Amino acid sequence: MLLDSFVLNMFFLYFPKDKSEYIPALISMSFFMAAAVLFFLFMKKISKKEEEKAKELEGKYKIGE
Repeated sequence: MLLDSFVLNMFFLYFPKDKSEYIPALISMSFFMAAAVLFFLFMKKISKKEEEKAKELEGKYKIGE
């Protein structure tokens, strides 16, 4: 019985009549999207530096052979 009510309520969507209730969600979503983009760019920059180090190291050992 409890499981049935949980499953039925889990798929219930709430659309508020007052659209101003969407503002906090929009602000938090914007914040987390911006943080995700910044983190992605940061990781891309670090990855580029690591790739350059790896190529340098690889070149150093190929010349030594």
